[in-house]
Amino acid sequence: MDLTTPNKTDFSKLTRKPNLGSYTDYRTYLNDYYQFRRTTDPSKFRPYSYAHFSAAANIKSPNYLKLIIDGKRNLSKEMVKKFATALNLAKKDSLEFEALVNYCQAKDPLERNNHLKTLSEIRIEERIHVGEIDQKSVDEAPSWLSWVLLSLCDQKNVDLTVDNIKKSIKRNLSPQQIEKSLKQLLDNDEIEFDHESKTYSKKLNTNHDAQKIPPEMVRKLQSELIYLGSESLFQDQPEDREFGTVSLCLTKKEFDELKFELRHLRKKIYKDNLINREDSKGDQVFQLNIQLFPLTESIETN
Repeated sequence: MDLTTPNKTDFSKLTRKPNLGSYTDYRTYLNDYYQFRRTTDPSKFRPYSYAHFSAAANIKSPNYLKLIIDGKRNLSKEMVKKFATALNLAKKDSLEFEALVNYCQAKDPLERNNHLKTLSEIRIEERIHVGEIDQKSVDEAPSWLSWVLLSLCDQKNVDLTVDNIKKSIKRNLSPQQIEKSLKQLLDNDEIEFDHESKTYSKKLNTNHDAQKIPPEMVRKLQSELIYLGSESLFQDQPEDREFGTVSLCLTKKEFDELKFELRHLRKKIYKDNLINREDSKGDQVFQLNIQLFPLTESIETN
């Protein structure tokens, strides 16, 4: 399920009810829903209006929906339930709508990322339910912790027991989370367990195939790693991290070239690191995120 905001809607062609799962802005969803009702309403004498929506939501203000769409009001938890009723959403869709509202209205970056994570999980569960994603593929897909554990195998002075892993990783993890990720790595033949020392180690040749990971799970994994970066802004000292940002106005050609260079850089860093770890263990596990994404719409000209 693509967590991207839809393109500007051609309301003249809006003949099907908007799919909630394709939106990352609940105000855009509400506007598209309203325009859908206006377009498909058979009544010529009293066509669907904001007042009709308010009546269905049991709201006194006849223009409340318009205030929400225009960003002049936010939805409270109580209003979310009323809107879900007016939108005729099923229970599972109501939970998704609430998660979408929470994500859009959150101001704190960590809170916003947390709501996005919840929204992503709800949408993945729905795609599993309708059979668009195979449950086995989801169960076998690695989490961010799996990648960290593989790198932790290359850190010196760390015996990979559950207790030591919990002490080493700077996040609040339960033994169950660690054991689950270790089991995934064992099942994928990426690590092995030494029964004498009761520790895990990375195998030299792994069978992990990234191509088998569903795109939705890749997106979920990447969002989790980005979330860890947001946490680092608040939890780690500036001298212990390196964060930098730059906003650029690029042509399509420049964008493609920069995208290629970033991919090449990432692969080079990873390859060099693998070579270095063959000779010696590392001191600490770091996460490197490289992000390049659009902030404005492209304006096409004739």
